[in-house]
Amino acid sequence: MHNKNDNQKREKLSSRLGFLLVSAGCAIGLGNIWRFPYITGKYGGAAFVIIYLISLLILGLPILIMEFSIGRGGQSDIAGSYKVLEKEGHKWHIIGYIQMLGCLILMMFYTSVTGWSITYAYYMLTGATEGLKPEEIGQFFGSMLSNPKIMVLSLFIAVFLGSLICFKGLQKGVEKTTKIMMSSLFIMMLILIIRAITLPGAIEGIKFYLLPDLGKIFNEGGIKNFLEVVYAAMGQSFFTLGIGVGSMTIFGSYIGKEKSITNESIIIVILDTLVALSAGLIIFPACFAFGVNPGEGAGLAFVTLPNIFNLMPLPRLWGTLFFIFLSAAALTTVVAVFENLIAFTMSEFKIKRTYASVIVGIVVFMLALTTALGFNVLSFIQPMGEGTSFLDLYDFIVSYNLVELGGIYIIIFCVSKYGWGWDNFINEVDSGAGIKFPKSSRIYVTYILPLILFAIFIVNYVNKFS
Repeated sequence: MHNKNDNQKREKLSSRLGFLLVSAGCAIGLGNIWRFPYITGKYGGAAFVIIYLISLLILGLPILIMEFSIGRGGQSDIAGSYKVLEKEGHKWHIIGYIQMLGCLILMMFYTSVTGWSITYAYYMLTGATEGLKPEEIGQFFGSMLSNPKIMVLSLFIAVFLGSLICFKGLQKGVEKTTKIMMSSLFIMMLILIIRAITLPGAIEGIKFYLLPDLGKIFNEGGIKNFLEVVYAAMGQSFFTLGIGVGSMTIFGSYIGKEKSITNESIIIVILDTLVALSAGLIIFPACFAFGVNPGEGAGLAFVTLPNIFNLMPLPRLWGTLFFIFLSAAALTTVVAVFENLIAFTMSEFKIKRTYASVIVGIVVFMLALTTALGFNVLSFIQPMGEGTSFLDLYDFIVSYNLVELGGIYIIIFCVSKYGWGWDNFINEVDSGAGIKFPKSSRIYVTYILPLILFAIFIVNYVNKFS
């Protein structure tokens, strides 16, 4: 395989730690802190967590490894790497463009929600929700969504920060900032866990979360319920790592061959899981301490938790800390996906990073306005039926389509003799010291894993539209 790239002066991350934290930052986002506890709460706590961890190992990890391998082998973003690695005359890279489009659509709604988190950190700091009754906090969130000025401003802040960090360069911007954000994330997380588990009555929440009650899975709905739980765990394991749209590929291209990719991917999965599990240790004890249902969906972060902070001593402090924590997790993902879009723009149009950062920032902002205004000025447009917004549409395109189908495509590319091919993939993935990819898994990875993903894709549709 020819592994040359026209861009000889390609930027690299300065250290292994940088790569691990930037990649983990890409994986760690709102899915860990907001979606994971809510889904765990909905599907019965600890028993769900066990199935989720197994799914992560057998579904999420192999595809993460493949994305990094394509990046390291092709020395480019996902579309560029397909071009380098595909055989003469083949057109695998065309789907790479669709995957890049997936990254763009992800940013069209993710930046808005990141903006909400940042705005809420400000609200907590200023005590805007202090002393409000539970129903008033729900109204407070609703009035924020219906205010176009606040929505556009919060979106602008999120996009501006993402673009600015990438503008400063890979090492000085992305790597340096992510290191700071991830370190602060872990410190804040520890402080919040200690606060949550020391609340009176928190022990029930910890039991619910960490002691498996298999009866919850089997007895309360038999095999149908069990399959539903398994399916939710698989979906979450896939969702949490941010794989399928090729957003991890670029970071594979920024690392050397000192360590095997399987080795590094396992560390990233552990970091990602650590944050998700820790978020549960913050949310469940707090919910149980104050008798609040943790399975309340997206409202958990913006409605349920501010209510809980109000019941604690020093509500401003805990509220501010939590939303800075949420903002940092969301921003690391924004920066990572922006880096992808910027690297793609640089290599496709042969322009400098500074220009590419500005262009990507403007494009994302303009397109994401539909999400920000979809709750107010454009609320009459309900693309997925009554009561839906642009956010639902974009989330549907990415989470229900591109992620699963993109994952299948990446697998086929890595294992098929018409794509990159199994031997080439194994040579790349195993270069370097550390854990090797299990060659015995070839049949599973080639045939069973794509089928599982396709089944998730079909069930998603059935559940969505039935």
